[in-house]
Amino acid sequence: MVGDPELKRQIREAAESEERSNYERRFPEEWLAALEPFGTDWHKPFLEAAPWLIVVFRIDYGVEGARKLKHYYVSESVGIATGFLLAALHAAGLATLTHTPSPMGFLSRLLDRPANERPFLLIPAGYPAAECEVPDIPKKRLEDVLIVR
Repeated sequence: MVGDPELKRQIREAAESEERSNYERRFPEEWLAALEPFGTDWHKPFLEAAPWLIVVFRIDYGVEGARKLKHYYVSESVGIATGFLLAALHAAGLATLTHTPSPMGFLSRLLDRPANERPFLLIPAGYPAAECEVPDIPKKRLEDVLIVR
């Protein structure tokens, strides 16, 4: 968890650099069109405004001496654990945002993590700002996602 203002600033600057490249060069027009209704761009001020940044890493393999130990179902396990974390934060009255700048290698560098750990998700967390706006994103109907046999 990152609360240090200077480190949050460094994370913001690195994330914005990657996101700027995404918006200006990497994202296809279809992707940009899909993002347009949300009004997002490469600016990520929430990375400094949030009191805490929770950086979730996945540990792809263990290390025992010079030996690599295979870990199984890493993405699935980290995804489930992160879902529980987000639900708990929400139940505690905190606001969160899942942010996945791509690529995320800058987080490993800034947080001095070992090679067997890879950034999975960046979660700004704190109490919601008075002026915050939450987009009204329509959910799929149960009939559209549930298959009963």
